Amino acid sequence: MASASQPNAGSQACWWWLLKDLPEKTKNKVVNVAGKANKLGRDEPRRIIHCLKVGLALTLVSLLYYVHPLYKFFHESGVWAVLTVLLVLEFTVGGTLGRGLNRTFATLLGGALGVGAQHLAALSGEIGQPIVLGLCVMVLTAAVTFLRFFPEMKARYDYGLIILMLTFSMVSVSGYRDEDALTIAYERLLTIIVGCVIALLVSILICPVWVGEDLQRLIAANLEKLGSFLEGFSGAYCRISGDAQITIDQSFLQGYKSVLTSKHSEETMVNLARWEPGHGRFLFRHPWKQYLKVGTLARQCSYKIEILSGHLASEIEAAQEIRGEIQESCREMTRESGKALKELAATIRTMTRSTSMDFHIENSKSAAKNLMSLLETGLLEDSTTLLEIIPAVAVASTVMDIVTCTERISDAVKELASLAHFKSTISPVVTPEEP
Repeated sequence: MASASQPNAGSQACWWWLLKDLPEKTKNKVVNVAGKANKLGRDEPRRIIHCLKVGLALTLVSLLYYVHPLYKFFHESGVWAVLTVLLVLEFTVGGTLGRGLNRTFATLLGGALGVGAQHLAALSGEIGQPIVLGLCVMVLTAAVTFLRFFPEMKARYDYGLIILMLTFSMVSVSGYRDEDALTIAYERLLTIIVGCVIALLVSILICPVWVGEDLQRLIAANLEKLGSFLEGFSGAYCRISGDAQITIDQSFLQGYKSVLTSKHSEETMVNLARWEPGHGRFLFRHPWKQYLKVGTLARQCSYKIEILSGHLASEIEAAQEIRGEIQESCREMTRESGKALKELAATIRTMTRSTSMDFHIENSKSAAKNLMSLLETGLLEDSTTLLEIIPAVAVASTVMDIVTCTERISDAVKELASLAHFKSTISPVVTPEEP
């Protein structure tokens, strides 16, 4: 009896402690979730506005059910408008417009093909009709599924291709048993159009989020980060005082790493921006693909910078004499390249043409020529061991590659400025800085 009651008493004590700690754990969980929600809202206030926009759009489309005349006209098909708003309304205008057009035209095409398949199958008689419908469904869905493997179709029309298969299958299959399939397809198409229009109007008229502007800011910020690294590297690596290097805070030199992983974001933004209509400074048929070219060149430059960054933490260093020989040219190349990249970032951000970056690029190219002459003549002759040469030559070679990358980025930005019709500005006269 005693042994049986002891486990029961232990179980009751365990449950008591769990119930006792439950309010405290619940409070901590609520505080934690509230803190995360507060951080999300502060980091991007547009998220809160988007949530309100979704709620407003759903309320408006629900009037198809709440208002009797509208419900009498649309009947039960009004639910498709609600589903359309939920599936179409995206965070950005480009995303909303792209999904809306994909859904509308895919529904229209799928419904038309479904009705056509029904008429074709009806010619085969009662026995052959299901066979013909089955073959039509198999052939069309297989062909459309194959189209989804093309990268261009996957990027822009994947959602529409899925809706095309869905609509065609529903119309062709349901039409075999339901004689009013054409009427149902018409009502669904109409409600889908209503849902797309409401979602698009809410997305554009209420605090619109243009993904093209976000793409522009992203590309400009990436170039800014590369320029900041190069200007910082000029001090972190090249400044030498006596026999000891000056200690410099290198925390800001890590900003370039986000450029290495920005490819997916840039491609997604470009695909969405291509759906957006002309607005503000972005005219119709804005050259969005050119931003991808600039972003690709910026990543190539960041790969070189990744190598250059490794030399800051390298345990193998060049001799002080050799390092002193190349420091002036390296400082000039990295400083001027960094300034050029920052000027290019400002050009993209403000959409104004400037020629001041040409001055910095020419300075960096001139310093690269001087360093090349030094490497081919005096530096190698004065060195005693190969181990003293390799670190210096590696740094010099990487810096010269960065100068070349900077020039390529400049050419790509100039091409973008020409295609997008950037405004021209009178650049101030830039004078050489004293060493």
